[in-house]
Amino acid sequence: MTTAHPHHLSRVQGPWLWVVSLIVGVLIGAAATKFLIPEYIGTASDAPAGVPAEHATEAGHGSAPAHRAPGRIPLVLCVPFVLLLASIALAPFISQHWWHHHFPDVSFLLGGIVAGYYIVGFAIPGYDHGMTYGQYSLLHAVVEYYSFIALVGGLFVVSGTILVGLRGRATPGFNTALLLCGALLANVVGTTGASMLLIRPFIRANEGRLRAIHVVMFIFIVSNCGGALTPIGDPPLYLGYLKGVPFGWTLSNLVGEWAFVVGTLLAIYYVIDLLSERKNESVTLRSPEPIRVSIRGTFGVACLCLMVMGVFIDPWLKSAAGIEGYPIGATFQLVVAGAAYAAAPRQILASTSFSFFPVKEVGLLFFGIFLTMVPALGYLSANGATLGIDTPTAFYFATGGLSGVLDNAPTYLNFMQIAFGDGEINHSTVRAWLETREHVLDLRAISTGAVFFGAMTYIGNGPNFMVRSIAEASLVRMPSFFGYLWLALTILLPVLIANWFLFFVVLR
Repeated sequence: MTTAHPHHLSRVQGPWLWVVSLIVGVLIGAAATKFLIPEYIGTASDAPAGVPAEHATEAGHGSAPAHRAPGRIPLVLCVPFVLLLASIALAPFISQHWWHHHFPDVSFLLGGIVAGYYIVGFAIPGYDHGMTYGQYSLLHAVVEYYSFIALVGGLFVVSGTILVGLRGRATPGFNTALLLCGALLANVVGTTGASMLLIRPFIRANEGRLRAIHVVMFIFIVSNCGGALTPIGDPPLYLGYLKGVPFGWTLSNLVGEWAFVVGTLLAIYYVIDLLSERKNESVTLRSPEPIRVSIRGTFGVACLCLMVMGVFIDPWLKSAAGIEGYPIGATFQLVVAGAAYAAAPRQILASTSFSFFPVKEVGLLFFGIFLTMVPALGYLSANGATLGIDTPTAFYFATGGLSGVLDNAPTYLNFMQIAFGDGEINHSTVRAWLETREHVLDLRAISTGAVFFGAMTYIGNGPNFMVRSIAEASLVRMPSFFGYLWLALTILLPVLIANWFLFFVVLR
């Protein structure tokens, strides 16, 4: 009986339950508007006596409708966001079996609560282009999610159609060079793409001498810190790009921090690997065999180039033809990813152990994250200045601290909103904001905090869990959640503190 019960529960799952969860969430959110009544600027509470709320202006009188924005975002609307991130962090350790089958239901339920409240509660017309505030906010969240998952998911799929082969016995020098290549590659194909391309060849090349610390350092360097130079490199930076941060801003402003952190971690890795090589006499005494590198999947490589090109389609259409607001580039990326998978030789997919589950997990969870963080961003926009986080040091450690235990992408957006202050973050407002040196320092701190500290735990960045799963499937005994955290605290954290002191204290 004890084994049949979870098996029976695991069958109550699938897309139909996702839809039910979403509908239930929407109904709960809509019902919540009856006791958590939205407040509008120029309506209800501050309209003059005798003037109907639907005719009040922003000043509280007159006959023309105002720019109909809420007077405040209730803090309680952020609870679904907190619950979802807490579920991602804790549920797998409470019941891995249940979470594996039902994480989409949690994501859709909590996302639906926010969507239902915004649709019904913030329903006064006249906010923007004929839309209500609720419609406008949800539409933008969905469009940004679509663009985000098209890049991250597309890179994952395309990377799975390319087989990088390494034959021969790796040495500490070769491994260090490989990780450096991975850190550079992460800025072209994303930390997800670089991790998926290189982790299996890395494991095969180190067969017989691989230890968990090797994979942990791979996560530090390739799956996280290496992707700080371009918006393609790491999800937080891509969200910043979608919000209006210029594409070349990361390369021109973060190259110093990237070189210091990645260079220091590579030096630490080399020492660790060298000591491991000397201790592992059975491997060291083997006759050295030169490393041979091979790459299969020419069409997949071409598709990787097209994926990168897709990032620039929407900005080009806006400047050349005035077309904006349509995720044409993201749609192009999904088409490219589909073509890469359809044309990939089956033996390559088998050799890379390709599975859609990792990207399915990211896609379904981030659907809920993008919906539930809408009120969090709205609240921070109105109240960020009162939280006392207003220096590069505060932004660096606050963003980093949350990025280590929560997902670093929404954490980046939340603290960017705090630094930005009142108003909507978009391309024009962000570019004007970054003309001030103090704001550049703030965004540098937020960007590096989100990217670098995402390596502090398995849950800080999407590729971390992917790499751990692949390593364990290859019979590498990876550390537990807290074992990994201890390694991060003793190896990674001192490097990140040194980075803060050098770039935000000494060289500020």
